[in-house]
Amino acid sequence: MHILIVGNVLKDVYLNLDSRFERFETDKNNVKWLDISFNTSEHHYFNRHSSFGGAAVSLEVLQKMGISAEISDSDFSFSEDSPAKQTPAKSYRYILISDDGVSYLTSSDFKTTTFIKPTTSIDYLYIDRSAHLSETSIKQVEAYLDSNPNVKLIIYLKDPILNSLASRASLVFSEINNGISEKRYALQSSTIKPPVLDFKNTIYISQDALSYRNFTEPITIERIDKLTHLSAYSIAAATILGGFILGESVEKSLKLARANVENSNLNSVLSLTELKTLSVEEDSLDLIAANLMYRNKGILAADESGGSIKKKFANLDIPDTFENRHNYRNIFFTTPDIEKYINGVILFDETARDYADNGQTYVDFLTSHRIIPGIKVDQGLVNFPDSDETYTKGLDDLPKRLREYREMGLRFAKWRAAFNLTLSDSGEILTPTTHAIEENCRILAEYAKSCQSAGLVPIVEPELVYDGYYSIEKCAETTSKILDCLFKKLADFKVNLRATILKVNMVLAGKQFETQSTPEEVGATTAKVLREHVPHELAGIVFLSGGQTVEQATDNLREITKNGSFPWPVTFSFARALQDPALYAWQGNNAYQEKAREAFLACLIANTEALKK
Repeated sequence: MHILIVGNVLKDVYLNLDSRFERFETDKNNVKWLDISFNTSEHHYFNRHSSFGGAAVSLEVLQKMGISAEISDSDFSFSEDSPAKQTPAKSYRYILISDDGVSYLTSSDFKTTTFIKPTTSIDYLYIDRSAHLSETSIKQVEAYLDSNPNVKLIIYLKDPILNSLASRASLVFSEINNGISEKRYALQSSTIKPPVLDFKNTIYISQDALSYRNFTEPITIERIDKLTHLSAYSIAAATILGGFILGESVEKSLKLARANVENSNLNSVLSLTELKTLSVEEDSLDLIAANLMYRNKGILAADESGGSIKKKFANLDIPDTFENRHNYRNIFFTTPDIEKYINGVILFDETARDYADNGQTYVDFLTSHRIIPGIKVDQGLVNFPDSDETYTKGLDDLPKRLREYREMGLRFAKWRAAFNLTLSDSGEILTPTTHAIEENCRILAEYAKSCQSAGLVPIVEPELVYDGYYSIEKCAETTSKILDCLFKKLADFKVNLRATILKVNMVLAGKQFETQSTPEEVGATTAKVLREHVPHELAGIVFLSGGQTVEQATDNLREITKNGSFPWPVTFSFARALQDPALYAWQGNNAYQEKAREAFLACLIANTEALKK
């Protein structure tokens, strides 16, 4: 999909006036007036800053939602890799802020918007709220639509001169006064109903609410400030339009718009991932799971138990103290830009109750960086009676713990079951036994149901331990058996698979086997097992590294990706394969924290690149 936006790039200049020194006059209607000459030697303001407005706002919204768009007669663009091009603005607006009041100074003679016939094919022509078309330009638009009947016209109907185009539009944004509140902004469809914009009702957008007449409750916008006074309507309209183009429902598109209006800054609207995270209802587990599996990002497993991290530190002679554990995990959470590479972090209980340097809990710290915090809730492995096989404990007080974690702000959980694959002298599988598989899968299913009842997305982790002597074929056979049992138990407990994530081992020969699997073998075999044994409705699959080397885990992940596409998203949820380079760089010495962050970031980048086909 490609959209051509017809409108003006505006320059908005914000002046935060100092009312202690400015001479405001109040008229008989209690309206404040200011005699301003724009002579800075005579007027006082706290700060002054500028932002691009008009069509630039709509462009940024659509581009950050992943929709290809451009502005007619302009090379203005936004991207994460480069700053906005400094295209000269056609008009300037001055926004004066004093105390809680906002006033605008705008030219009454806006520059005419130029329509240039696109040289490449487009799907939508969007006449933006900032557009000031002449009659000649309107005729040019009509001629273009006549010669390109498949192009859908979208109009923000603010200028009456555009009325002649309204009957041709697939979707019309119009500003009306409904006689009840101040000014409301209606989004109405015309008689033309293309598939993705087939929508018969009216949506009202204003500074105080987003409402839709079939909603039980209106969606209230609580944030009223200088941004929403000027840009809320453009942000909301473009976000709703983007939602429709992406196939979202009316209700979901409104929620995305609300999230964008409430949380955007002067120079930055939100990405689609951020919008979906912020628009999630508290009980909408499907959407939380979808956000955890958002494309080309992974989940960091920073949930080593006390015993596990003690062994890690002992290998490098690092004292196992709370301070060292805090400093170690702080390296990962404070690495710049990690939100570009991970959607979530799995925490250990100690870390979930710990505080970042800025005084926030780590749960709040991660959430503020658009990273979803999760928690490891199993309490380790214990042996079955008279057996070397294990099951995972922790169900006894699980509901109580899950409720507390939910109140702390955590939104997903993880539970691991471990299976050791052993063979007889003749090559028959001795363990895991059917009993061990069924009991562990039952426990995983009971845990998953408890999670969803408490408002948390469950990650179920049945791990076939890599440290063994077995071929890739035996690994495939056993992994398949475990997965079949797991999904049967999940169905028995009526677990919602759309809100469940599978964390699973890659299919490869055991570490002790004489013939190690190549990445190509791992990719093809893992893809085959998962396609044949994992239901399509599952929210997603994340792979554990399970004792592989850093390079081995990344290479195998890359080959699995090459064997896609899959019916569910796939990504990584590594611990050691992401953390070990940083640990060895740090070695308990905080003087090497930056070096450790660089090593960690390099691992994140390598693994997200491995997710790209």
